[in-house]
Amino acid sequence: MVELGQSDTEVYAPKKTLHVWRALLNWLAFFFQIFVQIIKATPTLINYSSSSSSSPSFEPLPVVELSESPESPSPYAASAVNIPTADAAYDLSQKLTVVLDLDETLVCAYETSSLPAIVRNQAIDAGLDWFELECLSSDKESEGKPKINYVTVFERPGLHEFLTQLSLFADLILFTAGLEGYAKPLVDRIDAENRFSRRLYRPSTSSTEYREHVKDLSCISRNFCRIVIVDNNPFSFLLQPVNGIPCIPFSAGQPHDNQLLDVILPLLKQLSEQGDVRPLLYEKFHMPEWFHKHGIPNGWVGTHG
Repeated sequence: MVELGQSDTEVYAPKKTLHVWRALLNWLAFFFQIFVQIIKATPTLINYSSSSSSSPSFEPLPVVELSESPESPSPYAASAVNIPTADAAYDLSQKLTVVLDLDETLVCAYETSSLPAIVRNQAIDAGLDWFELECLSSDKESEGKPKINYVTVFERPGLHEFLTQLSLFADLILFTAGLEGYAKPLVDRIDAENRFSRRLYRPSTSSTEYREHVKDLSCISRNFCRIVIVDNNPFSFLLQPVNGIPCIPFSAGQPHDNQLLDVILPLLKQLSEQGDVRPLLYEKFHMPEWFHKHGIPNGWVGTHG
């Protein structure tokens, strides 16, 4: 009986050990599969995160890289983007009309309650001029009164010098897609000298089949030879693409931005000396091609210019 018991024990022990090893291997295989799934999913998560958080704002566009080869001419030419030849000499005594966007072009604004303290403090420490603002919201309080929003506004570096110098040779017009209850008190602060001859708000924008809040310059002037619009969102000048100057968006994280005085102002001075601004702007930015690359049909772009 003892020998039989010993024999049973000897047979059972290896079987038990085998089961333990199999269980251990199964667990290892299970964890390995999880690890592989995590590794495979990581690029997808990164790509998804970057694509969902990427700003639709316009990137710098000094030169548009065209898809056509050097042997294939561009489908556009000056005559194809509604740049007429003048029958008479241009009157350069007429000031250039410069239409300026507000948010992310001249200033950047944040709801004070949602602005992280670290962002605010870093921007102030870096030297950005700023102010806090009370403005009326389109929302209503429970009593039916307009809701008041508290906004922190950062001015783009060089803003006041830019407006001062620009007003010497140009007629300034503000054109924003923002609501008047928000934009008017803000512009009152940055333009105490009333350099803007007109202020246009969201109701003055147009809706198209491709974009909303498009800024149609025809509501300002029918003379497209001597009018330009500066905007961080190029879709704003979809109707007059060869009158547009796309600029880099401004945010509180750019305290050393130099666009207004070093980039935009010299270009506007150069344009003020042109009888027709459109040929120069077309050659510099090729905006019709840019719109075409972003899904706007060739024959549709610039039909109002």
